[in-house]
Amino acid sequence: MTLPDPDPDPDPGAEPDTWRPRLAPGVVLHHEAKRAKDLLLLPERVVVLEGASARIIALCDGSRSVRTIVAELLAHYPEAPVEAEATAFLHDLRRKRWMR
Repeated sequence: MTLPDPDPDPDPGAEPDTWRPRLAPGVVLHHEAKRAKDLLLLPERVVVLEGASARIIALCDGSRSVRTIVAELLAHYPEAPVEAEATAFLHDLRRKRWMR
């Protein structure tokens, strides 16, 4: 039996200037030094992070807006399509209820 996905976006009106993402309760960003891997620890689940995803999540402390996070990422990745990709990634984490 498959359960339906949660709402596609819990707050579809959230704008890049107003939404200040932070990890949901019980979700922890962790760096495993022995294997040099970044992990997202969730209740009963571990997600191995790839690419810049850990850097994006690390900036999500509830004090920065999405626009500020994108600006900080652009300073490190000036040639990358940061705005579209980081924003989509954050919305996906929020849809999964791993981000608030």
